[in-house]
Amino acid sequence: MSEQQGRGGMPLHWKMAIGFVVGTLAGLACNFWFAQSDWLQTLITYVADPIGQLFLRLLFMLVIPLIFSALVLGVVEIGNPKSLGRIGIKTLLWIMLVTTIAVMIGLVVVNLLQPGIGLPEEQRALLISQAMEHGGAIAEKGRNAPSGIDILLNIVPKNPVAAAASGDLIAVMFFALMFGIAATVLRTHGTHHFVEFCEGVYDICLRLIEWVIRLAPYAVAALLFSITARLGFDVLIQLARFVGTVLLALGLHFFVVFPLLLWLVGRMSPLKFWRGAEPAILTSFSTSSSSATLPTSLMVAEERLGVPRQVARFVCTLGATANMNGTALFEGITVLFLAQFYGVELALGQQLMVLLLCVMGGIGAAGVPGGSLPVIAMILVMFGIPPEGIGLILGVDRLLDMCRTTVNVTGDLVGAVVVGRGEPAHIGDDVDDLGPVEG
Repeated sequence: MSEQQGRGGMPLHWKMAIGFVVGTLAGLACNFWFAQSDWLQTLITYVADPIGQLFLRLLFMLVIPLIFSALVLGVVEIGNPKSLGRIGIKTLLWIMLVTTIAVMIGLVVVNLLQPGIGLPEEQRALLISQAMEHGGAIAEKGRNAPSGIDILLNIVPKNPVAAAASGDLIAVMFFALMFGIAATVLRTHGTHHFVEFCEGVYDICLRLIEWVIRLAPYAVAALLFSITARLGFDVLIQLARFVGTVLLALGLHFFVVFPLLLWLVGRMSPLKFWRGAEPAILTSFSTSSSSATLPTSLMVAEERLGVPRQVARFVCTLGATANMNGTALFEGITVLFLAQFYGVELALGQQLMVLLLCVMGGIGAAGVPGGSLPVIAMILVMFGIPPEGIGLILGVDRLLDMCRTTVNVTGDLVGAVVVGRGEPAHIGDDVDDLGPVEG
């Protein structure tokens, strides 16, 4: 995710941090001195909540066109005739495998640590009742969520337009994937124009998200004010536990899964990889942008890790937009954390659906600030979890964004090593001849 400047020249993340601090301190002060006053409830109901709801509605507005166009383009890019064959297949399998592992780690860690548990029952009941006031249909949808064979059947929509209108995200994703596969196979004049149309829709969505995210500082302040004014200091404890859970899961994926895959599949020493990949890792952490790190990633893959040029360009370029395993992990933890926070029980089948949605959502996530927010928001709605909780996540997103972007970029480089291993143009056949490593 790229570093954006506000209209006044201040970086967006600093504006969001200011909104977080202002909203939190104002809410805590009002909770301490005026918790039972009528004017505070009026302020929350008619000022703070509507501002936050407007921001969430703008995100919901972009979900369907963003996911549809992103997934269609992702499939078409993978299936481009120049990219077909074993490199394309291995890259696709790598993206699906590593992203699935990442989300599974996130779901296991959040279930073990349960960072959203611990809120006093009276405050939890207050949150749930107020959430139902804003959208009783959301809670009803969560209670009537399908399970078992219905979950599998509902993946295929009877009416894709109705699925989009009802927010059935997984059905829309399946429909988009089928469209992308068909467009890849046909390659006619008409499908070429259709793909160009999807590119235009995707570009428009990115620009709209950029505009919407400019409102994020005000939405963060409003949402945090509403939550802290109702809950007081307890919400900050829950937030710290959430941050620790995300960092732990990202660390497990980065320091355990990647080295194992490098050693067992890529046949490269993890220490050798870390030394070679250091420039890209540092760049991704400092910029929080996979796209901005792409030139460095290509240089590292080719010159420092010895990956064949055609493999490096294909895997790293595609990975900058599709291999978002750190983002998918973050999405899964966020959904389950907010489910715990609001007391929404998710059965095993529902958590497996969250896993699938996060894997596909990670592939379709836009590489702009807040690009994963529409996906998270829609998943929350699908399972009856009040989306207002996103305000908590936005307030601490900067550090988590830097860390998950680092995981995303490192996953691209590990994938380039794994996919490039054994390719005819590979530099050397021996493990130690994968390329010179400086430093």
